[in-house]
Amino acid sequence: MLVAPIVEVKNLTKRFGNTVVLRGINLTVERGTVLGVLGPNGAGKTTAINCLTTLLTPDGGEATIAGYNVVEQPEAVRSLIGLTGQFAAVDEVLTARENLILFSRLLRLSGGAAKRRATELLTQFDLLEAADRQVKTFSGGMRRRLDLAASIVVSPLVLFLDEPTTGLDPRSRQQLWAVVKDLKAQGITIILTTQYLEEADALADQIVVIDQGQVIAKGTVDELKDKVGGKFCELRLANLEDYEKVKDLLSDMGEVIVGEMGKEGPIAIAAPDGANTLTEVVLRLESANIPLADISLRRPSLDDVFFSLTGHTT
Repeated sequence: MLVAPIVEVKNLTKRFGNTVVLRGINLTVERGTVLGVLGPNGAGKTTAINCLTTLLTPDGGEATIAGYNVVEQPEAVRSLIGLTGQFAAVDEVLTARENLILFSRLLRLSGGAAKRRATELLTQFDLLEAADRQVKTFSGGMRRRLDLAASIVVSPLVLFLDEPTTGLDPRSRQQLWAVVKDLKAQGITIILTTQYLEEADALADQIVVIDQGQVIAKGTVDELKDKVGGKFCELRLANLEDYEKVKDLLSDMGEVIVGEMGKEGPIAIAAPDGANTLTEVVLRLESANIPLADISLRRPSLDDVFFSLTGHTT
């Protein structure tokens, strides 16, 4: 027996004045899974989320959440979803506990139920010790966890997370990842937009890549990596000023790819012959007296996928 996707989007379009932001987005999300939505700044990720969560009205196409149309039945949709936007929605003057009680009461929980739910969420998100501190004293990671807790006061069928870890340090990001995995284990369907490729790699069951308002690829992490195929020879230069020389020296072997850190980070080149490609690279650089800090073979990354699809990195 086939089960309909919990989220369906067909030919969704949106423009602001003369600027077309969404150009016919199509995607589906299965119940209880995490969909990672990748794309650079300005790709249309947040606009798509705002349309799906009824904050914006699309100009064309159709989108449904659990069968309810986001334009024709917005109140029904809002009762089924949670949203953590790019900016925290909690009150900095209130304490963490007061914030959660406030959200609970707005969602029509009784006074006693609101207090109990606040304590449950503070415990779940590892905020109990800080429960009675003003939010303005919280770190960025603590605020994001509180913001996420507020979005699931009433457990949603679908939770939208719009770049939830932007600006967080690595430890806070790992903590939030653990929370997302726990929410998925509870059966909540999650749509996660991110610019962090490793975040999508760690959390998403399916990925869609959006660029210039269009879905340009979709599939599992492995399926997308298979689109690039083969292995990569990754190298770090001892001297950054050698980058242009290396690029010219290896040009006949393929395009030299830079990652998120540009030429200051590792650079890569396709290695269809595996170790033979690596050996050839080493010999060429040695003959040109270009020192290496490191060199290795690896599978394609999501950054390689994005570069191969768009011609640039996220």
